[in-house]
Amino acid sequence: MSIHETYEAIGEWLGQYESFALLSHVRPDGDAIGSQIALGFALEASGKKVRLINEDGLPENLEFMSGSARIEGPPEEPVEVDVVIALDTATKPRLGERTLAAVAGCERWINIDHHRSNTGYGDLNLIDDGSPATGEILYELIVALGLPMPAETRDAIYVAVSTDTGSFQYAGTTAATYEMAADLVRKGLDVGGINALIYDNHPIRRVELMRALLNTLELGSGGRLAHWQLRQETVRELGLKPEDSEGLIDIIRAIQGVVVAIFFEELKDGKIRVSMRSKDRRIDACRICMEFGGGGHALAAGIRMAGPIEEAKARLLEVVERELATL
Repeated sequence: MSIHETYEAIGEWLGQYESFALLSHVRPDGDAIGSQIALGFALEASGKKVRLINEDGLPENLEFMSGSARIEGPPEEPVEVDVVIALDTATKPRLGERTLAAVAGCERWINIDHHRSNTGYGDLNLIDDGSPATGEILYELIVALGLPMPAETRDAIYVAVSTDTGSFQYAGTTAATYEMAADLVRKGLDVGGINALIYDNHPIRRVELMRALLNTLELGSGGRLAHWQLRQETVRELGLKPEDSEGLIDIIRAIQGVVVAIFFEELKDGKIRVSMRSKDRRIDACRICMEFGGGGHALAAGIRMAGPIEEAKARLLEVVERELATL
């Protein structure tokens, strides 16, 4: 099914059905929450009933977004809606156990995402791994279907795309991305104001986290590999929240000569969360992460690995160093 045929099929469902639950992945980022708000408010403006559900709720750093108060944690009682729409989530389990339990009675699923590793778990799947953000896919869908674009939708699309493109810096950013942003500005987007809230509004504990991470920084493969780690002890000492580390990997990614940057984070359950960035498409971060049960994009991917952290690091670094040796 072509993208335009998929647009039409999704449009038929959006017109035919009246109630929707919009979901996104655990530990949500700007693209996840932004996508939920963007599509959710567009549907509500069309007269539909909408619930916005996330396993971990709304991150503190995204509370500034208009409409963000509508993000709720998974309820204990079953959610009765006509259609579930999963956004920015490559695999169904990434939506979270409690969320999946809440929507277990719903038989119709739409899956909208931009991750190459998406498994196509929806009845309708709109997957564009060439798009830099799910927010941009939603912008194109909303425009194609002629859905309303209230202020909440307009601003949320911008937050989604800006945060997932490193403020329009990453390689996946295209002319269409900039044209989309220009259209949002024409529709009334306050670029300076919203950028200040996204990028210039961090709690002091994030700076303290940066200092702690820098103390763990290591270089390898002749300076082409940079990695650091976050242990639970530091999380407790600094009173950190999951969103506090968002985007910090770009600091070591930006080191001159570095090709691959990796962030290892010890989680409460003993698993290790890994974020990987590559600056060279010959080192495919998605392919490497998929070897360990993860996935994502060619230049940005992630994994949840079994601990302890020393063993997880050794296993992954061996593979990455072997890949770098081929350059």
